[in-house]
Amino acid sequence: MRKSKQNLFPRRKVLTAAVSVLAFAAVPAQFAKADEAANWPERPVTLIVPFAPGGPTDITGRVLGDGLSRIWGQSVVIENRAGAGGTIGAAAAAKAANNGYTLILGVTGSHSIAGSLYKNLPYDPGNDFEAVAKAVIYPNTIFANPSLPADNLQDLLKLAKENQNYRVYGTDGNGTASHLTMELLGERAGVDFEAVQYKGASPLINDVIGGFTPYGITGLPSVEPHLQSGKLKMIAITTDQDYGKRGYPTIAEQGFPGFAAAPWSGIFAPKGTPRPIVEKIAADIKTVLSSPEAIERLEAVGMTPMPVTLDDFEADLEKERANWAEAVKAAGIQPQ
Repeated sequence: MRKSKQNLFPRRKVLTAAVSVLAFAAVPAQFAKADEAANWPERPVTLIVPFAPGGPTDITGRVLGDGLSRIWGQSVVIENRAGAGGTIGAAAAAKAANNGYTLILGVTGSHSIAGSLYKNLPYDPGNDFEAVAKAVIYPNTIFANPSLPADNLQDLLKLAKENQNYRVYGTDGNGTASHLTMELLGERAGVDFEAVQYKGASPLINDVIGGFTPYGITGLPSVEPHLQSGKLKMIAITTDQDYGKRGYPTIAEQGFPGFAAAPWSGIFAPKGTPRPIVEKIAADIKTVLSSPEAIERLEAVGMTPMPVTLDDFEADLEKERANWAEAVKAAGIQPQ
């Protein structure tokens, strides 16, 4: 018995020594991760913008790219990969190396709606990305030809219920945030709207101005110049409040408390990008979006900086995906 007791002490010493070695081994690993973020980026970073140059998403990407490049001391290269509502660019980003050197400016369509629209999407919006930061939001806008005998949302809904001709509206594409917002509104208001699908905002706006379609819904940045010229009139915006302080009425304040369906753009990294790098990017995006220059450039085209980062951004995405899935169902769209 004594012998076994004598042997026990050396064993304890060995175990203690082993634990100490493991603990000391973990310290360099922790410092290595910290150094990884501190030294990143050491070369240019690619930011995929999944739309053509010149639109709101591209402008947002360039504002972010300019600001981040100044902070990082490295170029941010904008790579426009347009097509399929942002899903082509998102698919490319999902397959990129998860080292922080490829990011994507995702949008409502590519990261909130697409999962409900497509059976064979080449990426998983919820599992293939690290949610870094929401950058901006902007309202979609229900707008009308000035001759429409309705000047607010309740008048429009009453008109649509009484006259089938006024259930017809235009949208900027099947399955877009604007289309699904209107269908969700119709479900909640008890109106069976009939959508005319246009290929983008410009032909829709032209037809409403020309009187071929009585009213429509698309992004405020495209509509606002025509509101100011008097060629169109405002019915409602889709954000929860009038962030631009322009006096535009929301859907929420016109009989639908809590209604909010605001398109957004936000930064994502491929899944598995080291957390210290993701956190650094999120913090730097907040810095950029708080600068007077960035705020001025974005607000000039109808967008509101709205930095929501990391876990808060991911929580917002989960809620949005559930809401958009409801809207897809309300619109009667079958996933393809």
